[in-house]
Order: sequence, then C-alpha cells, then structure tokens
Amino acid sequence: MAVIHRTDLRPTKLELLTAWLPTRPWYLGGAGGPELAKAGGFRLDDPAGAVGIEFLVVTDGSGARPAGYLVPLTYRGSPLDGAEHALVGTMEHGVLGRRWAYDGCQDPVLVAQLLALVEGRVQAQDQNTSDVPDRDVTRSCTRTGGALVHPDFTAGTATDHPAGTDLPAPHGTTLRLHRALRPAPAGAPLPPPGATGHVAGSWQLPDGTRVRGLFAELRPGPA
Repeated sequence: MAVIHRTDLRPTKLELLTAWLPTRPWYLGGAGGPELAKAGGFRLDDPAGAVGIEFLVVTDGSGARPAGYLVPLTYRGSPLDGAEHALVGTMEHGVLGRRWAYDGCQDPVLVAQLLALVEGRVQAQDQNTSDVPDRDVTRSCTRTGGALVHPDFTAGTATDHPAGTDLPAPHGTTLRLHRALRPAPAGAPLPPPGATGHVAGSWQLPDGTRVRGLFAELRPGPA
C-alpha cells in the first residue's frame, strides 16, 4: 500500500495546478486564472510501489459559478520518458526529495490501475490515510471478453478535448474521464445509459455541500 507522508511540498499541488489548468481544453475559467481549493479525491496503489497515484478534485472559485475539476496525477522520483508534454511540474517533497508530477492520463501506471479499478480488480484508497479503502468511490463493469489490460499504452495516447479526456481501452472501448465535474441529478443512473462501466465519487462545493457525480465512464466501441 502507498504510504501517505505528512510533510511539506514546495510548490504545493494547488500552486502547480493554478498554472497548468488554464492550458487544458476542458478548463472553464476565464483569463484571470483559477482560485483553487482541494475538494476531494482518492488514491490508487502502484503494484511496484514506485509511482504515487492520486485522483485530485479541486474547485475553482474565480468565475461567476464555482467549477470542479478531476485531476489525475502521478508522482515519480525521476522523469517519465517521452512524457515531457504531460509534465505538470516538479516539487520538493520533505521526505522523498524531488518529485515529478505528471498528468496521470498520460502515465501508463495510472491508466493500468484505473482500468483495474473499473473492473473491480483493485480498490480505491483513502486520499489522506495509508492503508484505508475509500468506500465512497463506486465502480461497475458489465462488459465481458477479457480483462481491461492495456500493455501498449504510452504517454501521448490519451486525448484531451472540451468534454474531457479519452483513454483508448482494450477491445475497442474508450474510457472517458469527466474533467469538468457536474453533480449527478437526483436519481440519475450510474453508469449512464450506453456505458458498460463507470467510476463515481463525491466532492465538496465551496459552500460546504457535498455532491456526487461521475468521474469516468467506459464506452463500447463500434458494433
């Protein structure tokens, strides 16, 4: 299990994201820059124990209406080859030293563990406490025909667009991450109609209200 260290980061994750988020096609804010606050999230474990995997939810209070974003990040002790375009920034960790923070959608370790989460082969972990499952995060997968393992995924394979980020998944499927989050209407089905899998969770709005919505959905390929 990943060990959560209580230590300082310089710069902080929110400071890195303040500069990085406005460069994304799914960012909804204006030119003035975001005003970010941590709002939720969860972690996954790297089986090799080398890469930190975090799905961070942040809210941006700079606009007329607060916006929430899902930001999957990986933390590495050395640069990821071929992923210069996916680097969010570097941080100095009080225990681990220099850490390279990447857009996790471009990191094969995160993608492999996210597919395993959708299928139920791994469990989401608490964001702030070591060795504690996060039972708020739900998932499903109804497709059959082999495990969702993507041995050929490399940095640069994921596609950002205004609706989110698409990850090519095995067997012709697509895993879409909802980057600009929206609370699900009361009684809305999860997964949504047409999806063969999903990941959902909750986060906190700036006024303290806790809401729930879709983080990712697995879409089937052409028939």
